Amino acid sequence: MKYLLLPSTETRILPFYLAMEEHAAHIIGDDDLFFMWQVNPTVIFGRNQLIEGEVNLPYCREHGIATYRRKSGGGCVFADMSNIMMSYITRSDNVELTFSRYTSAVVQMLKKLGLNASDNGRNDILIDGLKVSGNAFYHIPGRSIVHGTMLFDTDMAHMQGAITPSEKKLQSKGVKSVRSRITTLSQHLAGKMDIEQFKAFVKTELCDGEILLTDADVAEIERITQSYLTEEFIYGNNPRCSSMHSVRIEGVGEFQVSLELDHNVIKNLNLAGDFLMTGDIDASIIAPLRGVAYTREAITAALAGLDASKVIMNLTTEQLINNILLT
Repeated sequence: MKYLLLPSTETRILPFYLAMEEHAAHIIGDDDLFFMWQVNPTVIFGRNQLIEGEVNLPYCREHGIATYRRKSGGGCVFADMSNIMMSYITRSDNVELTFSRYTSAVVQMLKKLGLNASDNGRNDILIDGLKVSGNAFYHIPGRSIVHGTMLFDTDMAHMQGAITPSEKKLQSKGVKSVRSRITTLSQHLAGKMDIEQFKAFVKTELCDGEILLTDADVAEIERITQSYLTEEFIYGNNPRCSSMHSVRIEGVGEFQVSLELDHNVIKNLNLAGDFLMTGDIDASIIAPLRGVAYTREAITAALAGLDASKVIMNLTTEQLINNILLT
């Protein structure tokens, strides 16, 4: 695996690094690619999340915390200069295998530091049972991208103030707040290693060489960045809602269905939540259901042959249909 380097060390806005992942996916050769990055205080929310239900926007405005959407699924994340973001890009169509391989590599790397690291089988990496890293992924043809956090010594007050997870999410984890279910590396390394030393260790353990991007690469990354900055992408394009249902599904995450019906026919549909995508929701689920009668028989027929777990991680087609019909 090669470490991807920028020609300058200036700190960029968060979407620049997401665009850098996309660019890397298009220029990747035989070697997997990896890079780390840090940003000024920023909240980033998942592709299918509703910003109003996940982000405390007044708090973010008051404290100068930026807010952006990413193209991967998963939940809301707070990042600052004491939080390391990691990106892994590989030539693969098997998203779940790629995700597992990456999180396993990070767990083994942490264990070499003497830490009691593990993964929770979904998207978190834990130390002593507490979350230190959350990860998400998305797929483009022939490529898989995994990206995630590594909490080193993050500002907990801003994290708790900026992110507003639902009560269902907190109850499902048996905790009362964000602060009570996470930890930071600095608490476990006990002064043995600062953030720059840790980054150097990660690079040495996971990579066996470097690739230096050119100014032309940076120009292309800046062009891609613009797609993340439109209001339509950041705030979403959700349908008008005549009915809504929200539930937390074990192993899947928060799952919210919003429907616009016209004479008991599905005119539009939106699926929101912190679930992890393994396929194209619009093409596989939403498009086939537009114009379909709002009955179990019609919905089942429209989704015949669909394996929902190939679109949303761990979700069965039966669960999908049942929750669409509960709205």
